Amino acid sequence: MALIREVLGKAPVIGKDCFIAENSTIVGDVTMGDQCSVWFSAVVRGDVNFIKMGNRVNIQDGAVIHCTYEKAATIIGNNVSIGHNALVHGCIIHDNVLIGMGSIVMDNCIVEGNSIIAAGAVLLEGTHVKAGSVYAGVPAKLVKQADQSLIEDEINRISDNYIKYSSWFK
Repeated sequence: MALIREVLGKAPVIGKDCFIAENSTIVGDVTMGDQCSVWFSAVVRGDVNFIKMGNRVNIQDGAVIHCTYEKAATIIGNNVSIGHNALVHGCIIHDNVLIGMGSIVMDNCIVEGNSIIAAGAVLLEGTHVKAGSVYAGVPAKLVKQADQSLIEDEINRISDNYIKYSSWFK
């Protein structure tokens, strides 16, 4: 059974048709939309500030979603994939975004819609990723614009796949 726990009187609110892996952790002021998934060994820690996720968000294996006390909440839009072992901390992720495996998104970053943060990329504090951008590297920089085929082939395909994968476990 997943560790879903109240902290300081605030308990996670989980939407409809979500999959929560047995060894994942969701604590505190966390609100999840519908058709979300939190995968094996992932941690969503809303203990020091709030975390709000839209619909169709998948938090893949080993990822950590956290925030900064009294400074930076974490807000994640709809149709967002957070890759394996990624760290998303005190930032805003808009709709239709892919955060690649092992990437780091630091405090006060904004990632606008239809964007991709490549695997292993590090978005330094306060980075603003404009809509339709692909960022890669350490520190992450703009490498190209995401065309419609990249949005369909990566962002939407991965999100759709995680809806399918989660159905196997329900």
